[in-house]
Amino acid sequence: MAQHLEGDWLELATTGGNVIRVQKSVHPRSRRLRLTVTPKGARVTYPNGTHPAQVSAFLRSHADWLEQKLDELHLVTKPLPPLRLGYATDFPLRGEVTKLEWAEGPYPKVEPFDGGLTLIIPRPHTRALPVARGLLASYFEAQIRRDVSRWLAGYVPQLGLAPTALRIRPMKSLWGSLDTRDRINLDLALALAPPTALRYVLVHELCHLRVRSHSRRFWTQVESLFPEWREERDWLRQNGAILKAELDRLIADVAD
Repeated sequence: MAQHLEGDWLELATTGGNVIRVQKSVHPRSRRLRLTVTPKGARVTYPNGTHPAQVSAFLRSHADWLEQKLDELHLVTKPLPPLRLGYATDFPLRGEVTKLEWAEGPYPKVEPFDGGLTLIIPRPHTRALPVARGLLASYFEAQIRRDVSRWLAGYVPQLGLAPTALRIRPMKSLWGSLDTRDRINLDLALALAPPTALRYVLVHELCHLRVRSHSRRFWTQVESLFPEWREERDWLRQNGAILKAELDRLIADVAD
């Protein structure tokens, strides 16, 4: 099992044949080495003055655990490529692989085409990347609101209850929530998921208007409105981490 040091990253070759990239970071208040795994990838932090050999040994001793955790998040690969001005990339949208392309124009906008989106950014490109991220965030929100408004028209009469508002924003771990004022919150990353997954989360939160707990009565209500809820819940459990990571790389600096 070999390790290669590369700038702010460490490359760890595992016995399973994978190459794991681990971000390394000195933490001035840290007293020990620490390894964390999130949807963004793996990161090792260590105190000032730690010898590189100590970092290497620490990673090797945790390699099996690291490989397992990253595999659970579908991240036993190089980290997702960053969003770069002018460089085309692929990303999921509504459950389909979508091409993101760039073009110049008189004003910033998102222009859909068959199989993809074009980000049109005017010159000069002084703040092009933040503008692009903001455009994508607004586009994703509009997709969710379009679907939700259509579905609410059918579900609200069945429930006899309606949310007081709909808020859509990036959420760290949840897919949705219902607050004490009966406002539904949905994760912006749901725009990247198949519409059926978004629909399940909406139904889930709508049913909390009637039953605040996750009791049997609650799940019976969910079942009556959306019988396929189990498949969509399981899909989000399996694919959710990568969706949140994709959203983060696309709109990172406009996320809450």
